[in-house]
Amino acid sequence: MQSTDLGNKESGKLWHRKPSPAARDGIIVNIIHSSSDYLPKVLRFLNVAFDSSGDCLIAGDHQGNIYVFDLYGNRFNLVQRTAQACTALAFNLRRKSEFLVALADYSIKCFDSVTKELVSWMRGHESSVFSISVHASGRYAITTSSDTAQLWDLDTFQRKRKLNILQSVGIQKVFFLPLSNTILSCFKDNSIFAWECDTLSCKYQLPAPPESSSVLYKVFAVTRDGRILAAGGKSHHLHLWCLEAKQLFRIIQMPTKVRAIRHLEFLPDSFDAGSNQVLGVLSQDGIMRFVNIQTCKLLFEIGSLDEGISSSVISPHGRYIASIMENGSLNIYSVQALTQEINKPPPPLVKVIEDLPKNKLNSGGLKTKVTSGRVQRPAKSRENKIQARILRQDLTGNFENKENEVSDGLNKKRLQILLKGYGEYPTKYRMFIWRCLLQLPENHTAFSSLVDKGVHVAFLNLQKKYPIKSRKLLRVLQRTLSALAHWSAIFSDTPYLPLLAFPFVKLFQNNQLICFEVVATLIINWCQHWFEYFPNPPINILSMIENVLAFHDKELLQHFIDHDITSQLYAWPLLETVFSEVLTREEWLKLFDNVFSNHPSFLLMTVVAYNTCSRAPLLNCSLRDDFEYFFHHRNNLDISVVIREVYHLMDTTPTDIHPNGKLDAFVALTKGQYPVFNQYPKFIVDYQTQERERIRNDELDFLRERQMVEDMQAEVDQQRVEDEAWYQKQELLRKAEETRREMLLQEEEKMVQQRQRLASVKRELRAKEMHLQDATRRRFLKLQQDQREMELRRLNDEIERKLIEENLAEAEQACLNADWRIQALHKQRCDDLQRNACYQEVAKLLLENRRKETEVLNAMVGEGAKKWEEAKEKDFHLKSEKKASALSDASRKWFLEKELDDALEHAEHPYNTVPRCQSGQAASSYVPRTSQLKDSSEVDSSTHISLNQRRVQWDTTEQDLMERVRNLRQRLTAQARNRCRTPHLLAT
Repeated sequence: MQSTDLGNKESGKLWHRKPSPAARDGIIVNIIHSSSDYLPKVLRFLNVAFDSSGDCLIAGDHQGNIYVFDLYGNRFNLVQRTAQACTALAFNLRRKSEFLVALADYSIKCFDSVTKELVSWMRGHESSVFSISVHASGRYAITTSSDTAQLWDLDTFQRKRKLNILQSVGIQKVFFLPLSNTILSCFKDNSIFAWECDTLSCKYQLPAPPESSSVLYKVFAVTRDGRILAAGGKSHHLHLWCLEAKQLFRIIQMPTKVRAIRHLEFLPDSFDAGSNQVLGVLSQDGIMRFVNIQTCKLLFEIGSLDEGISSSVISPHGRYIASIMENGSLNIYSVQALTQEINKPPPPLVKVIEDLPKNKLNSGGLKTKVTSGRVQRPAKSRENKIQARILRQDLTGNFENKENEVSDGLNKKRLQILLKGYGEYPTKYRMFIWRCLLQLPENHTAFSSLVDKGVHVAFLNLQKKYPIKSRKLLRVLQRTLSALAHWSAIFSDTPYLPLLAFPFVKLFQNNQLICFEVVATLIINWCQHWFEYFPNPPINILSMIENVLAFHDKELLQHFIDHDITSQLYAWPLLETVFSEVLTREEWLKLFDNVFSNHPSFLLMTVVAYNTCSRAPLLNCSLRDDFEYFFHHRNNLDISVVIREVYHLMDTTPTDIHPNGKLDAFVALTKGQYPVFNQYPKFIVDYQTQERERIRNDELDFLRERQMVEDMQAEVDQQRVEDEAWYQKQELLRKAEETRREMLLQEEEKMVQQRQRLASVKRELRAKEMHLQDATRRRFLKLQQDQREMELRRLNDEIERKLIEENLAEAEQACLNADWRIQALHKQRCDDLQRNACYQEVAKLLLENRRKETEVLNAMVGEGAKKWEEAKEKDFHLKSEKKASALSDASRKWFLEKELDDALEHAEHPYNTVPRCQSGQAASSYVPRTSQLKDSSEVDSSTHISLNQRRVQWDTTEQDLMERVRNLRQRLTAQARNRCRTPHLLAT
């Protein structure tokens, strides 16, 4: 086992020598990612996913590093650093280089693994995304969290739909069924629903499992054909559901050491046509066991108790298994190495014992064959020579001739030798050999794009023309024909296409992709030049067959000519149905083993051989109906003889008439996209398409008009029915009215009788009521008397209780008052102490402020002395202006003070005010205060007054002024009130 440490490398090789995994463990390489820090640690891988080819996988660790591992190219590359752990991965998108990653912040990002750029960023989840399922076409994706599932369009990266559920019902998993448009949703209450992807309508719901084996489902897996669903949980039971029958058909009990199932996944196989038989079951012990669901046998297992597996993913083609181990590393397993002992071919049935050279007989070589323990003696031939032909069946694909190798290592010449020896291929490996011979590309994306276009309009009513009993078979046939019609327009107008494709549809009904590619390969190679004379049969091909028949059996051809039987009757029915009408299933399979193993002209030679081998009954036919019946029904003919005759015709037909020279060699379908098929007269097909469209439109118009007429007729009939119903209803109402009138008369008579009886009953009741009222009145009076006595006793008790409560209340109030006084005194004492502390603090602050003010005043006095000289010079120039302004101010102040004094005097003596004209003496006696003004020098010299005196004077002046203003306001208010009360005094 090789081990690779990624370290801090962004790219490199996975292994340095060719891996040779052992059969016991099957490990190709063990991948470890350790950090390059001072203390190295292992970075654990969390998720892994394969691409659609199965040769590349992507893995992400818990630090957000995402690597791409190319197993075919032996390379690894670091494609992204997301800086957060990834919770889910998907690598099978339509654009092969893109991948989806769900991150720990509940978002989903799409990156390109080649350019390493961010393609899109999708948000919408409110919890961690643990599953990403991609549609087979790669166009849609479903992301699942515990509370919701969301459907995304990967072309626009927009959310299409959202599945909302109740909080009590969580989601286990939501995913697409392989190669279909069905979505399967599994919930935590074991309910499973199937939805249509396009319309999101519910198709069906699986029933509840039986109570005897009830398992709480947690993990799920589906086969590639989408027919079987495996479900498991915390139990050793495994449930298998048939999705077609919608029922539980098998319960598998795992070994006793399996207590819980953590993961399920089917192992794909190229030979089972999608109906996978091997299921991988990862249990709680970290061991993944692979079991056959049909035989319930354990085939092999990976992992161990020491090196347990955390999660595992299988490649689409089933060659590799990628497992994340519990220690955080990544193991890549080889399925071929793990199944080497299982797929070991059985020992040969024929063994040869040869004599020594010295014992050789003169008559020839003698070979003795030992077969299954029995000795077969040699039989003598006509030439007295003993011949023994030994055919060995070698299906392992390890042939030495590389020139005729087809896919998967099979050699075409060896297969032809095997076919000629046995006449047919083994039933178990026939489908695999056919796929290898035809070199089918398995273009899932291209086929899905054709299927997504829906049912072609030409095959909408296919069941009317071909009423097939099996609805599944009819649906597969309809899809295959629609895909062919979408691939090339000629097939929508080919009337014999359903006959041509039906045997292959019936054979490959479980794998529609293989069915489509087999039919397409058949059309491209074995139906060459069939459409050159469309819509007529291929005259050129029929002419080749007629020429070969004329060369090998002129008598039979002349018999056909004599009875007017053309190649369109004896050759074309066999070709358009590919012999499915005249052969049984086993005969048809045996024939096409040879057809697919030879040149395309082999099919035409088969038509000639079928006629020549049936010449005896054909020569006895003389009616056209007999010929038609012969070539459309099964006949008593050995297909082995026909095949030998075909090989004889292939070898003996001259080159000038041999179809081998007129038909091209085999060409396989191209990988990725299907080739363009335009080998037909396009103008005829276009004309027919236009005519069919016109006829369809005319038919739609006719149907629309007929529908309108039918609607009108239905309305008329409905109106007539309604009228008749109305008349019947009126008649019924009239009869009912008469009946009810009679009933009313009878009821009135009964009512009169009842009233009479009621009056007598009332009289009797009135007498009884009077007696009862008298008795009731006496009981009531007695009751009232008792109640009043009880009320008096209750009042006496209440009075006594009130007196006691008042005494208690007074005592309690006295206690409360005493407590309140004590508390008040205590609080007052505390407040006094606190106030004294505050006063002391204020006194300290005042002393500090006075000290600082003294310092400031001294600084100001010093600064004033410095500035005084400058002030003298400036004041000298302004002295005249100051004197003028002082005079003006003095006059204005005098006037204002006079007015203020007059107002005060008027307020004090409102009725003894001296008129202004008589106050001249007072005015003359007023001395202006201008004489008291001093110069600026005098004012500045007054700064020697102490700061404390100035503060006391300012406080006193401000208080006096405020007191005077307050008194003035009170006197004015009182005066106004007196004026309002005594207006006659004002008038006087």
